[in-house]
Amino acid sequence: MADHNDFGKIAENLAADHLKKYGYKILVRNFRFQKAEIDIIAEKDDLIIIVEVKARSTNAFMLPHEAVTKTKIKSIVSAANHYLEEFNRDNEVRFDIISVLPDKNKNLAIDHIMDAFQAFDAN
Repeated sequence: MADHNDFGKIAENLAADHLKKYGYKILVRNFRFQKAEIDIIAEKDDLIIIVEVKARSTNAFMLPHEAVTKTKIKSIVSAANHYLEEFNRDNEVRFDIISVLPDKNKNLAIDHIMDAFQAFDAN
């Protein structure tokens, strides 16, 4: 496996740990629908939280959350709709982004952006 894939898995594990620490229940990781993938689907306070994890080894070119494009949002929303239908869930949904970047001491820092986008942002 390539180093960037390893870093992505580390970032996803950190994101899942972060969510658990703050009382989220992890329902599914790496949920796939067609070509789309949702990194983490969690639940808290009767909300379904769809989490996109973005990791970068540097922010020289762009911040991790800036890599979530309209096309990516459309893909995530489509997969989220499929998840809700497949598991017969009618909860309200929130879309979050967790970005992971090394800080100046080379420690990985987490930035949890709640309600980062809405389903209608995919249009």
